[in-house]
Amino acid sequence: QVQFVESGGGLVQPGGSLRLSCTASASDFTFVTMGWYRQVSGNQRELVATINMNTEATDYADAVKGRFTISRDNFRHRVYLQMNRMKPEDTAIYYCYVQGRLGYAAFRDDYWGQGTQVTVSP
Repeated sequence: QVQFVESGGGLVQPGGSLRLSCTASASDFTFVTMGWYRQVSGNQRELVATINMNTEATDYADAVKGRFTISRDNFRHRVYLQMNRMKPEDTAIYYCYVQGRLGYAAFRDDYWGQGTQVTVSP
């Protein structure tokens, strides 16, 4: 129902920067929130950052505050994650996230991209 195109993952040295991009598309769909979660093998998926597509209100995990910045292009249903001063503990698969309503549904649903690997290593 929601299609994702994610890009920007890769290998970076500690202290370096990466920028993730995610474009979502769907028919008859209201995008409410977009963002990024990450997961390390064996651990639960955890919040990185989200942004409200209408108000631009943001939410960040404590571990990334001051280093990562989320932004959005509401017209294109696109979200960016600028990651600066990266640390080895930022290594994970990063998943694009969409919360929204299909048609006239009363409730919001969560949708996930396929994930992109980010590795921080010397």
